[in-house]
Amino acid sequence: MVVDTSRPVARAADASRVRGRRDRGGKNPGRLRRSLSTHWYAWAMVAPVVAVIGVIVGYPLVRGVYLSTTNADEANVERHIGVNHIPATYESVGLDNYTAILSDGVFWDRLGWTVVWTVSCVALSFTLGLGLATLLNRKLAGRSLYRMALILPWAVPAFVSVFTWRLLFNEKKGLLNQLLAGGGIDAVPWLNDPTWAKLSVITVNVWLGVPFMLVAMLGGLQSIPGELYEAAEMDGASPWQRFRHITLPGLRTVSSTVILISGIWTFNMFPVIFLLTRGGPGDATEILVTYAYRLSFVVSPRDFSGSAAWGVLILLLLSFFAVIYRRALRKQGEVW
Repeated sequence: MVVDTSRPVARAADASRVRGRRDRGGKNPGRLRRSLSTHWYAWAMVAPVVAVIGVIVGYPLVRGVYLSTTNADEANVERHIGVNHIPATYESVGLDNYTAILSDGVFWDRLGWTVVWTVSCVALSFTLGLGLATLLNRKLAGRSLYRMALILPWAVPAFVSVFTWRLLFNEKKGLLNQLLAGGGIDAVPWLNDPTWAKLSVITVNVWLGVPFMLVAMLGGLQSIPGELYEAAEMDGASPWQRFRHITLPGLRTVSSTVILISGIWTFNMFPVIFLLTRGGPGDATEILVTYAYRLSFVVSPRDFSGSAAWGVLILLLLSFFAVIYRRALRKQGEVW
């Protein structure tokens, strides 16, 4: 006697498809319960981090977006004077703050300099970091000592480094001008001339950014198989050809990531600008983030809504840059 097993198998397959449709449609919570019961430990470990991020990042972000749609300033926010409580009286103004910012030449001037500042710092840091990493990836005497010396600027707190450079750039008593005076050269107004001030802040930020690029590029170089260089050398490839056709393609994934991270950091590099020049002389070196700070903490009355609107625009600009950059990498096959 032949037993027909096709019908039970078909019924089981139909039931499985029905359960899959229910799970995808959200009508059957069984999958979620199974996930929680199976991975409860992972969810428990992630929950504190999510909560902390929500408090530290999520709430200020939502609050900032809300304030950017109001006319909140120092005179109409909620405050306490002694035992007296003064309630907030600011009102919603919609997108008026954004309209005012985008129609003001101040924003576009700050944006232009911020882009120049970011591109210059990232390009110089990447080039120097890659060059130093290539040198330190070879066998040479004292290589470990050189690595430690080049990484040292990354280990020192940024504000300490910036204050040290500020002393070096001092027009009257700075070491740089004293060295120039010893050679019969007039003192350079490093921080008092718009052009020299821009070059100075770029120099300091590059000095701070090279160690990060060096470490990342050195790790990427050490991950490239040495057999590729040996084969290319046996085929008669020159050092430049080996660098172009082996080193650069091998570093593509690492370099794309560090360029994006460094670009975001530099775009918002508040300490270097504020501690070195405070945006001066005048407003020559002021970037978007330092101007947003000025609106919220320096001018009187402090413009909280305007500062929040500047912050939201900065976030949108960086998000737009990250999306475009990722799409460009996707076209090149570098998806991360």
